[in-house]
Amino acid sequence: MTLADLEFTPEDMRRMGEAVVRRVVDHLATIQQQPVRGDVDAADLCRAMREPAPEQGSALEPLLDSLFNDWIPRTFNTASPGYLAYIPGGGVFPGALADLISSGVNRYTGVWLTAPALVQLEANVLDWMREWMQFPASTRGLFTTGGSKANFTAIICARERKLGTELRRGTLYLSTETHHSVAKSARLAGILPDRVRTIPVDGEYRMRADALEDAIARDRAQGLMPFLVVSSAGTTNTGAVDPLREIAALCRREGLWHHVDGAYGASFHLCPELRPLLAGLSEADSLTLDPHKGLFIPYGTGALLVRDGDALRAAHSESASYMPENRDDDEFYDPHQYGPDLSRGFPGLRVWLSFKLFGAARYRAAIAEKRALALDAAQRIAALPHVVMDAPPQLSLFAFHLEWPGASLAAQDAATRELLERVTRRGRVMITGCHAGGRFLARVCVLSFRTHATHMDTCVEHIAEEAQAIVAREL
Repeated sequence: MTLADLEFTPEDMRRMGEAVVRRVVDHLATIQQQPVRGDVDAADLCRAMREPAPEQGSALEPLLDSLFNDWIPRTFNTASPGYLAYIPGGGVFPGALADLISSGVNRYTGVWLTAPALVQLEANVLDWMREWMQFPASTRGLFTTGGSKANFTAIICARERKLGTELRRGTLYLSTETHHSVAKSARLAGILPDRVRTIPVDGEYRMRADALEDAIARDRAQGLMPFLVVSSAGTTNTGAVDPLREIAALCRREGLWHHVDGAYGASFHLCPELRPLLAGLSEADSLTLDPHKGLFIPYGTGALLVRDGDALRAAHSESASYMPENRDDDEFYDPHQYGPDLSRGFPGLRVWLSFKLFGAARYRAAIAEKRALALDAAQRIAALPHVVMDAPPQLSLFAFHLEWPGASLAAQDAATRELLERVTRRGRVMITGCHAGGRFLARVCVLSFRTHATHMDTCVEHIAEEAQAIVAREL
């Protein structure tokens, strides 16, 4: 039998590790000078990249050359301080170090027994989140790949607790501004589209509690079983925060599960002075929050908290003859009993290491800074000629459009789209848009830890200059 050796010598591993770290650090050291959006018109490039699996190995350096010189630059530069598109995060460096450690030692953290101390680190972080969100001690949670999977897991939990076998009669409620992952997750959880109710929003793009109450009453009158309301703590389109406290009270009266999608906005709850913006969040039955957004952790780090930890465990706990026996007590957190995954990575290490190195106080200051930057930029942009601020920042996201006398809605939409492209093409700032309120809006989301006042000055300057040029051409 031929010996198949897949080991490297310690010297080779050090050399390879140093080469990778050097490339990453050099990349980050120049992040502010790099274009905020690379050339992503890359269909020909991707066709040329197709290749069969290599029969023989190759050296590391040429592979790193291709990655860092040819492929990474042809992306949205989501780590840039000028990336104000979608929902930024940035990716703090300790998160990258945590992934190197996690993948390097390759320990299994799906079951407490296999890595008790490592699982405890993750349990600690979930407890920190519980405290920051002011959830009770009965809360349990899990790390996920992102908000979509957290929302899906919450729907499963609510379905099991509120519907049991009456799946077809169950009705779920969301707003016209709710993230699309909720409707998708509902379908995957067996709640078909004809049992999902879309509730209208008010002038600030928040779910209307009166319309929600009416919809619940109509479904009950028809013999259906309303079981779940999904509200938003910061929508993707306009950053709107639904009336969480009012919805929570309604859900308690009606016996419905209240899930809050706080993938974007829940992180602001870390700052005591900002908690009034999210009043009622801590009353939810479950909460999605994405550390890879407001906690600046690298992508692939979502989380879910469930007030009734027993409900989360009941929905997922299972055993088999080849598995260690489930613990009868609840003293130690066992990840596989609280979520769908048995095989999993070690995402909690990213958050643990980042907070241990920075400290929570430094994090709170960074989060509060994003809110202040958004308020200031929105005020200055709203004062520009021909700009209408449709959605002032409730947290750190705001949306606006261009208009001028005599312009049709179609012309305003086209001009606003053009504004996005012209600003982004200048290379320092990237912003994106959305459809809301019957028109196309430009939107700015301030959430990267690298974004500071100088970057927002550039954002305002470029929007002002390009808006003036567009409107001057039309008048």
